[in-house]
Amino acid sequence: MSAGGAPRVAVLDYGSGNVHSAVKALIRAGADVELTADPQTVMEVDGLFVPGVGAFDAVMAQLRAIQGHELIGRRLAGGRPVLGVCVGLQVMFERGIERGVETEGLGEWPGTVRQLEAQTLPHMGWNTVSVPEDSVLLRGLGDERFYFVHSNAATDWTLEGRSAATAPKVTWSEYGEPFIAAVENGPLSATQFHPEKSGEAGIQLLRNWINSLTPTRTTKEN
Repeated sequence: MSAGGAPRVAVLDYGSGNVHSAVKALIRAGADVELTADPQTVMEVDGLFVPGVGAFDAVMAQLRAIQGHELIGRRLAGGRPVLGVCVGLQVMFERGIERGVETEGLGEWPGTVRQLEAQTLPHMGWNTVSVPEDSVLLRGLGDERFYFVHSNAATDWTLEGRSAATAPKVTWSEYGEPFIAAVENGPLSATQFHPEKSGEAGIQLLRNWINSLTPTRTTKEN
């Protein structure tokens, strides 16, 4: 928690595009935001935002170049919140296949990201989502539309929780076929759509996530 009381969020700076709009959206949603790849900062903040624009293999190469894959894994192993967006969601799966290239992902979730079976690609524009009950990320946003820009997606979900209390919450959308639009799985959350481009609904989603963060640093009282 920052001195002013706002949760501290780091936007992982590994070379992805569109990071400045993400920073602005997170600030507007109420976070104290820093764009950084500094390992200590990434580990210390209340929440880590992982952007993602471009091809699966390129994003994975950029993440590995700054040891981002290790930092994300260490945060999640310690129960520290991470939010991935667009390709930042896709790389959480075991692998991605794009332009005939198969690339190993972070492996946080089983499954493969592949090209959508749709008449026109990319899927670009506003679309509705089907929100699961008790969603924290999309609380109050079941009737909203969000902005998507992608040709590839995860279309299957096979990970189950140990109990109803721990079962992952999966949000679906459809473009040519059903695909995963968002996941909430313990400390790891991610969206296929871009909340930073989704107007007031996107800001509210980011606010929901920020409000769920547990302070990792507090000011000592006298």
